[in-house]
Amino acid sequence: MHEEPEVAVLRLGHRPGRDERMTTHVGLTARALGADRVLFPENAAGALETVADITDRFGGPFEAELTDSPRGVVRNWEGLVVHLTMYGERVQDVEAELRAARADADEPLLVVVGAEKVPFDVYEAADWNVGVTNQPHSEVAGLAVFLDRLFEGRELDREWEDADRRVVPRETGKRVVDVDDS
Repeated sequence: MHEEPEVAVLRLGHRPGRDERMTTHVGLTARALGADRVLFPENAAGALETVADITDRFGGPFEAELTDSPRGVVRNWEGLVVHLTMYGERVQDVEAELRAARADADEPLLVVVGAEKVPFDVYEAADWNVGVTNQPHSEVAGLAVFLDRLFEGRELDREWEDADRRVVPRETGKRVVDVDDS
């Protein structure tokens, strides 16, 4: 079976004190919805630690790392680049083209998620600037919808490796079990 090329998510920007939860949730969403790794700016070490902890407990594979040059990652990416922005082309208008290009190129895909105002060179460097609605909303919601469209729902059936814990789906209540006990 042919393995799909890597999907990485880059959090472009992080405002300490303001973006802690949002940056962490970008990483958790990337992990839960099919990406292979997330790259955070170097001032987002707390987000990295949380995502690594969740991966250790609930399984992977998934990688989280810091970069000292998020814009350099975009400039030097050897593969396809999608920038999620409310100003971009509608996801429903480009998703089939993007999936086809990804299959043809057989190259890694970088999904760029902004924080504060995104510099124009990121828009220019992207192969696609994609909007999940052209309305203001959470970048986490945009990432979730984009990944689900990219993977066409396959990410929802993912099997997690090396998990210590597993959530048992229930109609009501919460149940998390140790994998060894299940």
